[in-house]
Amino acid sequence: MLKTKFKTIDEYHLTFPKNIQSLLNIMRSTIQQAAPQAQEVISYNMPAFKQNKVLVYYAAHANHIGFYPTASPLVEFKQQLANYKTSKGAVQFPLDKKLPTALIKKIVKFRVAQTEKVATK
Repeated sequence: MLKTKFKTIDEYHLTFPKNIQSLLNIMRSTIQQAAPQAQEVISYNMPAFKQNKVLVYYAAHANHIGFYPTASPLVEFKQQLANYKTSKGAVQFPLDKKLPTALIKKIVKFRVAQTEKVATK
């Protein structure tokens, strides 16, 4: 099976059913609000937002939206993420629940601050 190589986030979103597209669009706009200077890119064939370096990635899966902010925000926001399945650098937001947009914004802003520190060293 030939896997599509996406060039834009729009292209990626359009490959999913409308209900999933809706969640992906919410994720995208939430990240944009938290990191208005960030550039949209496709990295590892997933939507990503870059500011100095990649801040976060996200992707749709069969039962969840995967959110990939790297490992340190998962430690920082451990309490607030307690209701979600997590792994080293990923969080799973179930498709049948509302996305926790306020928490996503906090994590993205945390990542912006992290990359700013690195950029000014």
